[in-house]
Amino acid sequence: MKAIPLSITCLLALAGCQTVPDRLPQAEPAPAAACYFPTDPPTDQSAPDETLSVLTASIDVLEAWGFSLETTDTELGLVSASRERELIGYYDRYDYDYGYGSGFRLFGGFGIGRGVGIGVGGSFGPGFGQQPVEVERVSLLARDGHLRISRGIRRFDHLGDLRESYSASNDDFCGRFQDALSSSVTPQGAS
Repeated sequence: MKAIPLSITCLLALAGCQTVPDRLPQAEPAPAAACYFPTDPPTDQSAPDETLSVLTASIDVLEAWGFSLETTDTELGLVSASRERELIGYYDRYDYDYGYGSGFRLFGGFGIGRGVGIGVGGSFGPGFGQQPVEVERVSLLARDGHLRISRGIRRFDHLGDLRESYSASNDDFCGRFQDALSSSVTPQGAS
């Protein structure tokens, strides 16, 4: 009878150790200020043609950089695209499943029980033919004469398991995109 109140007391003591996070999850690192910039100022803020021309020019820049278009929504002013590349030499040096390290493994054992047994085996590392990949995804939101860029990079190992994931909305990428976009957009009336 005394074990039940004692177990409830321990359970309540452990429940008091639980904590709540002090903030909601956020992109780390935070997007750079260069990833939110004004497009050419339209004559009318609600002109859908201006947003459409910015989205079209943005798609052209992304496709020129090797991105594949995934989704578009012209009513929302949203475009998302991604590109994938193989990571040659990207591996975990302690992950022997891929065949790094010795490459060839010899294993064996010796046991004595009701009889004597000896076993020897060998293997050549699995995972050949598959490369680790990096997937880069970019989302653009054109609204109210401004363009917001969100970029994320995910790296997968040879088994398809996620190894790294981070926000890559940095000054370098966003500045290059802004320069490429401003050179590709032609002002209205100048054809």
